Amino acid sequence: MTTAETRTPALPPPAGLWGRLPLPSERVIRGLAIASLVSQIGIIVTGGAVRLTGSGLGCPQWPRCTPESLTATPEMGVHGLVEFGNRTLTFVLVVIAALTFAAVWRTLRSDRPRRDLLVPSVVLLLGIPAQAVIGGMTVWSDLNPWVVMLHFMCSAALVGVATIMVRRSQRPLGVVPPRLDSPWLGRLALITMATAYLVVYLGTIVTGSGPHAGDPDSPRTGFDVASVSQIHAHAVALLVGLTIGLYAAARAVGSPGRLVAATSVLVLVELGQSLVGAVQYILELPEVLVGLHMLGAALLIAAAVDVWLASRRLAVDLPAPAVRSA
Repeated sequence: MTTAETRTPALPPPAGLWGRLPLPSERVIRGLAIASLVSQIGIIVTGGAVRLTGSGLGCPQWPRCTPESLTATPEMGVHGLVEFGNRTLTFVLVVIAALTFAAVWRTLRSDRPRRDLLVPSVVLLLGIPAQAVIGGMTVWSDLNPWVVMLHFMCSAALVGVATIMVRRSQRPLGVVPPRLDSPWLGRLALITMATAYLVVYLGTIVTGSGPHAGDPDSPRTGFDVASVSQIHAHAVALLVGLTIGLYAAARAVGSPGRLVAATSVLVLVELGQSLVGAVQYILELPEVLVGLHMLGAALLIAAAVDVWLASRRLAVDLPAPAVRSA
Protein backbone atom coordinates (compact mmCIF):
# COMPACT_ATOMS: atom_id res chain seq x y z
CA MET A 1 0.00 0.00 0.00
CA THR A 2 1.17 3.53 -0.72
CA THR A 3 -0.08 6.91 0.37
CA ALA A 4 -0.27 9.82 -2.01
CA GLU A 5 0.75 13.35 -1.18
CA THR A 6 -2.04 15.91 -1.20
CA ARG A 7 -1.77 17.77 -4.48
CA THR A 8 -1.44 21.51 -4.14
CA PRO A 9 -2.89 23.84 -6.74
CA ALA A 10 -0.52 24.44 -9.62
CA LEU A 11 1.43 27.67 -9.28
CA PRO A 12 1.94 29.96 -12.22
CA PRO A 13 5.12 29.31 -14.21
CA PRO A 14 8.13 31.21 -12.85
CA ALA A 15 9.12 34.39 -14.59
CA GLY A 16 12.45 35.13 -16.24
CA LEU A 17 15.06 32.47 -16.96
CA TRP A 18 13.39 29.74 -14.90
CA GLY A 19 10.14 30.25 -16.77
CA ARG A 20 11.87 29.65 -20.09
CA LEU A 21 13.37 26.34 -18.97
CA PRO A 22 11.49 23.28 -20.22
CA LEU A 23 9.71 21.25 -17.58
CA PRO A 24 11.85 18.11 -17.17
CA SER A 25 10.24 14.69 -17.33
CA GLU A 26 10.52 12.20 -14.51
CA ARG A 27 12.84 10.13 -16.72
CA VAL A 28 15.18 13.11 -17.18
CA ILE A 29 15.31 13.73 -13.43
CA ARG A 30 16.06 10.07 -12.74
CA GLY A 31 18.78 10.12 -15.40
CA LEU A 32 20.42 13.17 -13.84
CA ALA A 33 20.29 11.55 -10.39
CA ILE A 34 22.01 8.42 -11.75
CA ALA A 35 24.58 10.59 -13.53
CA SER A 36 25.33 12.30 -10.21
CA LEU A 37 25.94 8.97 -8.49
CA VAL A 38 28.08 7.57 -11.31
CA SER A 39 30.17 10.75 -11.53
CA GLN A 40 30.71 10.86 -7.75
CA ILE A 41 31.97 7.28 -7.82
CA GLY A 42 34.02 8.01 -10.93
CA ILE A 43 35.93 10.91 -9.42
CA ILE A 44 36.90 8.69 -6.48
CA VAL A 45 38.44 6.26 -8.95
CA THR A 46 40.25 8.98 -10.92
CA GLY A 47 41.43 10.57 -7.69
CA GLY A 48 42.89 7.21 -6.74
CA ALA A 49 44.63 7.06 -10.12
CA VAL A 50 46.25 10.41 -9.37
CA ARG A 51 47.73 9.09 -6.16
CA LEU A 52 48.63 5.64 -7.45
CA THR A 53 50.56 7.09 -10.40
CA GLY A 54 52.50 9.44 -8.12
CA SER A 55 50.80 12.45 -9.70
CA GLY A 56 49.41 14.03 -6.54
CA LEU A 57 51.63 17.08 -6.97
CA GLY A 58 51.67 16.97 -10.76
CA CYS A 59 50.15 20.44 -10.49
CA PRO A 60 52.04 21.89 -7.51
CA GLN A 61 49.69 24.87 -7.05
CA TRP A 62 45.95 25.35 -6.58
CA PRO A 63 43.66 26.63 -8.04
CA ARG A 64 46.21 27.34 -10.78
CA CYS A 65 48.46 24.52 -11.92
CA THR A 66 51.52 26.76 -11.59
CA PRO A 67 51.87 30.42 -10.61
CA GLU A 68 52.03 31.25 -14.33
CA SER A 69 49.58 28.74 -15.82
CA LEU A 70 46.03 27.61 -15.09
CA THR A 71 46.61 24.33 -16.96
CA ALA A 72 49.36 21.73 -16.96
CA THR A 73 52.41 22.56 -19.05
CA PRO A 74 54.45 20.18 -21.26
CA GLU A 75 57.32 20.40 -18.78
CA MET A 76 55.16 18.68 -16.15
CA GLY A 77 54.91 15.54 -18.24
CA VAL A 78 52.41 12.77 -17.56
CA HIS A 79 52.02 13.58 -13.87
CA GLY A 80 50.83 17.09 -14.68
CA LEU A 81 48.33 15.78 -17.22
CA VAL A 82 46.94 13.18 -14.80
CA GLU A 83 46.50 15.67 -11.97
CA PHE A 84 45.02 18.39 -14.18
CA GLY A 85 42.72 15.85 -15.82
CA ASN A 86 41.29 14.93 -12.43
CA ARG A 87 40.76 18.61 -11.62
CA THR A 88 38.93 19.06 -14.91
CA LEU A 89 36.51 16.28 -14.01
CA THR A 90 35.34 18.40 -11.10
CA PHE A 91 33.76 20.78 -13.60
CA VAL A 92 31.85 17.84 -15.10
CA LEU A 93 30.44 17.07 -11.65
CA VAL A 94 29.49 20.72 -11.18
CA VAL A 95 27.66 20.77 -14.51
CA ILE A 96 25.73 17.59 -13.63
CA ALA A 97 24.87 18.93 -10.17
CA ALA A 98 23.79 22.29 -11.59
CA LEU A 99 21.56 20.63 -14.20
CA THR A 100 20.05 18.41 -11.52
CA PHE A 101 19.31 21.34 -9.24
CA ALA A 102 17.85 23.36 -12.13
CA ALA A 103 15.61 20.46 -13.12
CA VAL A 104 14.35 19.98 -9.56
CA TRP A 105 13.87 23.72 -9.01
CA ARG A 106 11.93 24.03 -12.26
CA THR A 107 9.42 21.42 -11.07
CA LEU A 108 8.62 23.32 -7.87
CA ARG A 109 6.30 25.72 -9.67
CA SER A 110 4.49 23.07 -11.68
CA ASP A 111 1.75 20.55 -11.08
CA ARG A 112 4.35 17.87 -10.29
CA PRO A 113 6.88 19.38 -7.87
CA ARG A 114 9.76 17.20 -6.65
CA ARG A 115 10.32 18.81 -3.26
CA ASP A 116 11.78 15.54 -1.96
CA LEU A 117 14.78 16.02 -4.27
CA LEU A 118 15.51 19.63 -3.41
CA VAL A 119 17.73 19.10 -0.35
CA PRO A 120 19.98 16.38 -1.86
CA SER A 121 20.33 18.39 -5.08
CA VAL A 122 21.42 21.46 -3.09
CA VAL A 123 23.87 19.40 -1.01
CA LEU A 124 25.46 18.01 -4.16
CA LEU A 125 25.61 21.41 -5.82
CA LEU A 126 27.32 23.03 -2.82
CA GLY A 127 29.32 19.97 -1.78
CA ILE A 128 31.28 19.64 -5.01
CA PRO A 129 32.92 23.12 -4.84
CA ALA A 130 33.60 22.53 -1.14
CA GLN A 131 35.23 19.23 -2.04
CA ALA A 132 37.35 21.01 -4.65
CA VAL A 133 38.61 23.43 -1.98
CA ILE A 134 39.58 20.49 0.23
CA GLY A 135 41.40 19.08 -2.78
CA GLY A 136 43.29 22.36 -2.98
CA MET A 137 44.18 21.98 0.70
CA THR A 138 45.74 18.60 -0.04
CA VAL A 139 48.04 20.30 -2.55
CA TRP A 140 48.85 23.18 -0.19
CA SER A 141 49.73 20.64 2.53
CA ASP A 142 51.95 18.59 0.18
CA LEU A 143 49.48 15.69 0.39
CA ASN A 144 49.26 15.51 4.16
CA PRO A 145 47.62 12.10 4.69
CA TRP A 146 45.04 13.41 7.15
CA VAL A 147 43.87 16.04 4.68
CA VAL A 148 43.79 13.40 1.93
CA MET A 149 41.64 11.22 4.22
CA LEU A 150 39.23 14.12 4.74
CA HIS A 151 39.09 14.61 0.98
CA PHE A 152 38.17 10.97 0.44
CA MET A 153 35.58 10.87 3.23
CA CYS A 154 33.85 13.95 1.83
CA SER A 155 33.60 12.14 -1.48
CA ALA A 156 32.16 9.13 0.36
CA ALA A 157 29.55 11.39 1.95
CA LEU A 158 28.57 12.81 -1.46
CA VAL A 159 28.23 9.26 -2.81
CA GLY A 160 25.74 8.63 -0.01
CA VAL A 161 23.78 11.79 -0.85
CA ALA A 162 23.72 10.86 -4.54
CA THR A 163 22.40 7.39 -3.60
CA ILE A 164 19.55 9.02 -1.70
CA MET A 165 18.89 11.21 -4.73
CA VAL A 166 18.67 8.17 -7.01
CA ARG A 167 16.29 6.25 -4.77
CA ARG A 168 13.99 9.21 -4.19
CA SER A 169 13.90 10.02 -7.91
CA GLN A 170 12.63 6.49 -8.54
CA ARG A 171 9.48 7.05 -6.51
CA PRO A 172 6.34 7.62 -8.56
CA LEU A 173 5.35 11.27 -8.58
CA GLY A 174 3.20 12.25 -5.61
CA VAL A 175 3.72 8.98 -3.74
CA VAL A 176 5.38 8.72 -0.35
CA PRO A 177 5.91 5.05 0.57
CA PRO A 178 4.80 4.17 4.11
CA ARG A 179 7.43 3.42 6.70
CA LEU A 180 8.30 -0.15 7.59
CA ASP A 181 6.69 -1.36 10.80
CA SER A 182 10.04 -2.57 12.19
CA PRO A 183 11.88 0.34 13.85
CA TRP A 184 14.50 -1.97 15.33
CA LEU A 185 15.40 -3.17 11.83
CA GLY A 186 15.87 0.47 10.87
CA ARG A 187 18.21 1.00 13.82
CA LEU A 188 20.22 -2.08 12.88
CA ALA A 189 20.45 -0.84 9.28
CA LEU A 190 21.61 2.57 10.53
CA ILE A 191 24.31 0.93 12.66
CA THR A 192 25.36 -1.14 9.65
CA MET A 193 25.63 1.98 7.48
CA ALA A 194 27.65 3.81 10.15
CA THR A 195 29.97 0.81 10.44
CA ALA A 196 30.46 0.85 6.66
CA TYR A 197 31.63 4.45 6.86
CA LEU A 198 33.92 3.50 9.76
CA VAL A 199 35.40 0.68 7.69
CA VAL A 200 36.06 3.05 4.81
CA TYR A 201 37.66 5.61 7.14
CA LEU A 202 39.94 2.97 8.67
CA GLY A 203 40.83 1.96 5.12
CA THR A 204 41.99 5.51 4.42
CA ILE A 205 44.24 5.30 7.47
CA VAL A 206 45.76 2.10 6.10
CA THR A 207 46.35 3.80 2.75
CA GLY A 208 47.72 6.90 4.47
CA SER A 209 50.25 4.68 6.25
CA GLY A 210 51.27 2.71 3.17
CA PRO A 211 53.50 3.33 0.17
CA HIS A 212 51.06 5.11 -2.18
CA ALA A 213 51.44 8.68 -0.98
CA GLY A 214 50.83 10.37 -4.33
CA ASP A 215 54.33 11.86 -4.33
CA PRO A 216 57.68 10.40 -3.18
CA ASP A 217 58.25 13.27 -0.74
CA SER A 218 54.79 13.37 0.81
CA PRO A 219 54.43 12.53 4.52
CA ARG A 220 52.84 9.37 5.93
CA THR A 221 50.87 8.87 9.16
CA GLY A 222 53.74 7.02 10.82
CA PHE A 223 51.50 4.13 11.86
CA ASP A 224 52.59 0.54 11.36
CA VAL A 225 50.80 -0.70 8.25
CA ALA A 226 50.34 -4.23 9.61
CA SER A 227 48.74 -2.93 12.83
CA VAL A 228 46.27 -0.55 11.19
CA SER A 229 45.46 -3.19 8.56
CA GLN A 230 44.54 -5.60 11.36
CA ILE A 231 42.24 -3.02 12.96
CA HIS A 232 40.67 -2.41 9.56
CA ALA A 233 40.16 -6.16 9.10
CA HIS A 234 38.40 -6.44 12.48
CA ALA A 235 36.04 -3.63 11.47
CA VAL A 236 35.31 -5.41 8.18
CA ALA A 237 34.47 -8.60 10.09
CA LEU A 238 32.10 -6.60 12.30
CA LEU A 239 30.44 -5.08 9.23
CA VAL A 240 29.96 -8.44 7.55
CA GLY A 241 28.49 -9.86 10.75
CA LEU A 242 26.06 -6.97 11.13
CA THR A 243 24.97 -7.25 7.50
CA ILE A 244 24.39 -10.99 7.68
CA GLY A 245 22.48 -10.49 10.93
CA LEU A 246 20.33 -7.80 9.29
CA TYR A 247 19.65 -10.08 6.34
CA ALA A 248 18.63 -12.97 8.61
CA ALA A 249 16.43 -10.69 10.73
CA ALA A 250 14.74 -9.20 7.67
CA ARG A 251 13.97 -12.67 6.34
CA ALA A 252 12.78 -13.89 9.76
CA VAL A 253 10.21 -11.12 10.25
CA GLY A 254 9.03 -11.25 6.65
CA SER A 255 10.31 -7.81 5.64
CA PRO A 256 9.62 -6.64 2.09
CA GLY A 257 11.84 -8.02 -0.65
CA ARG A 258 13.58 -4.69 -1.29
CA LEU A 259 15.29 -4.74 2.14
CA VAL A 260 16.31 -8.38 1.68
CA ALA A 261 17.61 -7.67 -1.83
CA ALA A 262 19.53 -4.55 -0.77
CA THR A 263 21.12 -6.42 2.13
CA SER A 264 22.10 -9.26 -0.21
CA VAL A 265 23.83 -6.79 -2.51
CA LEU A 266 25.68 -5.28 0.44
CA VAL A 267 26.91 -8.70 1.55
CA LEU A 268 28.22 -9.42 -1.95
CA VAL A 269 30.03 -6.06 -2.10
CA GLU A 270 31.57 -6.68 1.31
CA LEU A 271 32.79 -10.13 0.34
CA GLY A 272 34.26 -8.81 -2.90
CA GLN A 273 35.97 -5.98 -1.05
CA SER A 274 37.33 -8.39 1.54
CA LEU A 275 38.78 -10.60 -1.18
CA VAL A 276 40.42 -7.70 -3.01
CA GLY A 277 41.73 -6.27 0.26
CA ALA A 278 43.27 -9.57 1.32
CA VAL A 279 44.89 -10.20 -2.07
CA GLN A 280 46.30 -6.68 -2.33
CA TYR A 281 47.83 -7.00 1.14
CA ILE A 282 49.40 -10.36 0.31
CA LEU A 283 50.79 -8.99 -2.97
CA GLU A 284 52.14 -5.89 -1.18
CA LEU A 285 49.64 -3.34 -2.53
CA PRO A 286 49.90 -3.41 -6.34
CA GLU A 287 48.46 -0.23 -7.85
CA VAL A 288 45.74 -1.91 -9.91
CA LEU A 289 44.29 -3.77 -6.93
CA VAL A 290 44.45 -0.67 -4.73
CA GLY A 291 42.51 1.23 -7.38
CA LEU A 292 39.96 -1.57 -7.58
CA HIS A 293 39.66 -1.49 -3.79
CA MET A 294 38.90 2.24 -3.92
CA LEU A 295 36.13 1.60 -6.42
CA GLY A 296 34.81 -1.08 -4.09
CA ALA A 297 34.82 1.39 -1.20
CA ALA A 298 32.58 3.74 -3.15
CA LEU A 299 30.24 0.88 -4.07
CA LEU A 300 30.23 -0.22 -0.42
CA ILE A 301 29.01 3.21 0.69
CA ALA A 302 26.30 3.29 -1.96
CA ALA A 303 25.12 -0.21 -1.02
CA ALA A 304 25.13 0.54 2.72
CA VAL A 305 23.12 3.73 2.25
CA ASP A 306 20.69 1.84 0.03
CA VAL A 307 20.18 -0.73 2.80
CA TRP A 308 19.42 2.05 5.27
CA LEU A 309 16.92 3.58 2.84
CA ALA A 310 15.28 0.19 2.27
CA SER A 311 14.86 -0.25 6.01
CA ARG A 312 12.92 3.00 6.30
CA ARG A 313 10.19 2.73 3.67
CA LEU A 314 8.43 0.17 1.52
CA ALA A 315 9.33 -0.07 -2.14
CA VAL A 316 6.88 1.24 -4.72
CA ASP A 317 6.49 0.35 -8.37
CA LEU A 318 7.21 2.89 -11.05
CA PRO A 319 4.18 3.82 -13.15
CA ALA A 320 4.01 2.99 -16.82
CA PRO A 321 6.05 5.49 -18.91
CA ALA A 322 4.05 8.54 -19.87
CA VAL A 323 4.74 11.11 -22.52
CA ARG A 324 6.06 14.21 -20.79
CA SER A 325 7.71 17.40 -21.88
CA ALA A 326 11.48 16.91 -22.22
